[in-house]
Amino acid sequence: MIPKITNVEVVEKYKIRLNYETGEIKLFDVLPYIAGTWYKELYDDKYFKKAHIISNGKGIEWEHGQDIAPHELYDRSVSVNGNI
Repeated sequence: MIPKITNVEVVEKYKIRLNYETGEIKLFDVLPYIAGTWYKELYDDKYFKKAHIISNGKGIEWEHGQDIAPHELYDRSVSVNGNI
């Protein structure tokens, strides 16, 4: 079971810091996911910074519905212990 996300923060271009209810802090690189017309808006820095938590902490999305599956966020992110 994947823990809930308690905070999402854009920390650098195409990278987000995810805080989980377990106390884990992870860094996720979104760049490999930005392909095709559905995700092209994420190239815009202002738009990218609008990432927010959805579904009671189960994932993140952007205002036009782009999202990344919760298991992708958790399994493919790197633990950072708060240091970026």
